[in-house]
Amino acid sequence: MMGYVYIFGTIVFTVYGQLVLKWQMDQAGALPAGLWDKLLFLLQQFLNPWIVSGFAAALLAALCWMAAMTKFNISYAYPFMSFSFVLVFLLSAFLFGDPITVQKVLGLALIIAGLVVTSQSL
Repeated sequence: MMGYVYIFGTIVFTVYGQLVLKWQMDQAGALPAGLWDKLLFLLQQFLNPWIVSGFAAALLAALCWMAAMTKFNISYAYPFMSFSFVLVFLLSAFLFGDPITVQKVLGLALIIAGLVVTSQSL
């Protein structure tokens, strides 16, 4: 059971990190044109506590994934990561107004179908 908790933690922390980074980068504005300006712009984002929390979430996701790898074969566990695609898709549509298209919904349906088939292989 703990293995599934670790996978769940990996997914939750991954999704949180992606959404927070998107939100904060939208707030920061466009990437400057010049190479030096781009570098300074991105380095300044490290001072943003929300950005730091996104990186912390990535670290926690990695730790959860490491723990999950002690419980499952990677060929079994990795397909569960596709839930992150589904959650990011749904939450980005809700939070950021990202478009929902028929192609995206069909793609997500295929991902979920693949997860169901793969999860039966334990």
